[in-house]
Amino acid sequence: MKVLAIDIGSSSVKCAILHSRRIVGGVVRTTFPTLVDGPKVEVEAASVRQAVVDAIARVGRRAKDADVIAIDVMAPSFLLMDRKGEALTNAITHQDRRSIDAARAIEKRVGRTRHLRLAGNRPVPGGISSTSFAWLKSHESARLKKADLAGHLLTYLHRHLTGARVIDPSVASFSGVYSTITQKGWNDELCDAVGMSKHLLPEIREGNEVAGRITRDAASRFGLGEGTPVLTGVIDGSCGMLVAGAVAGRVMNVCGSTDVLAVCTDNPKPNENLLTRALGVGKLWVYVANIPAAGSAVLWAKHTLFADLPEASFYRLIAKLSRSSIAGDLTFDPRLAGSRTQIESLRGGIAGLTLSTTREMILSALLDSLARTSADRVHLIQTHCKQIDHNCLVTGGLAKNLSHLLHRDWPGKWKFRYVEEATLLGLGVLAGS
Repeated sequence: MKVLAIDIGSSSVKCAILHSRRIVGGVVRTTFPTLVDGPKVEVEAASVRQAVVDAIARVGRRAKDADVIAIDVMAPSFLLMDRKGEALTNAITHQDRRSIDAARAIEKRVGRTRHLRLAGNRPVPGGISSTSFAWLKSHESARLKKADLAGHLLTYLHRHLTGARVIDPSVASFSGVYSTITQKGWNDELCDAVGMSKHLLPEIREGNEVAGRITRDAASRFGLGEGTPVLTGVIDGSCGMLVAGAVAGRVMNVCGSTDVLAVCTDNPKPNENLLTRALGVGKLWVYVANIPAAGSAVLWAKHTLFADLPEASFYRLIAKLSRSSIAGDLTFDPRLAGSRTQIESLRGGIAGLTLSTTREMILSALLDSLARTSADRVHLIQTHCKQIDHNCLVTGGLAKNLSHLLHRDWPGKWKFRYVEEATLLGLGVLAGS
């Protein structure tokens, strides 16, 4: 079986043909911009759709010959759609912070402990989409009146590919109105807390189910075969877990701009310092502990402090400082992109600067802080989960450059297995190819 795998990341679309869970003919990548306006961080849905069209075109004829299409998406990526499936808003990402007041109000209305127990997470601004809906309701009510469907990019793409109104449990877990811990569908109490009608919400389908087939119009616009079945799909992080072998205790680490540590569980117990979401297939869940600025913090250091240094030399310096710290009394708070689990905005910082501080010392302090934060996550997960497999799948664009640092201080003995393009390969697992 030939699978057309489509991976929608935070800034790019990747496409590949999979056969027997192997990539055939290479990976195609197209990009789309992120729109930043103060606390607003969005992507334009039409830009994402065009990036998908362009990526499929570069795959060529093989895309039309696929037996099935499987999609994964970044989440959250909340947006409102009209009756034709056209976007009424941009897709709001996890970096968006405009809805802090709305988040506070939701948590006060529901109760901190109860919201955590029902939704699996606190109502984090931008990161949990009920906060974005509440903000839109207060500030852009005219658009809301035109809305026929509220969903994420997964829902939007299905409307344009198959006409279906669907979402899977993994993406729904970031909506803030889904019963994440029980996987029993949209939650009346949470919907009422934000004033959301369940009529706006898509149907929840398992990620490996066929949600629809490519329509005649979509076949023409996207360059696909009419009638090709399209799976519901899942969040991108679930794909890596599927490659790791999704069983309770399995651990996965995605080293990228954001560093994601995930562990699979069959007995979810929410923790306000972890994201808890459904896997998207079966009665399994995933705990997630993020470093929101990991690779991006290192890139910040490169552009801000070492712009004159060639990239290869910069990463050799990182390798050297990872083995032997020169930070001294200098400390670095790596929260340059805030937190994925806290309502309030958090900031990073540097302490202990003197006139003798060098840029190498600042970089060393940053690297030490990332290693420490990474190890702290492992301790948190080990404390929270009774069952942990110390074999960890590692993937992500910066894994080869940063994994030695981010795993340096992990407690216990670990075995790491690097898998390139695990997200795309996971779509093959999802399709059962």
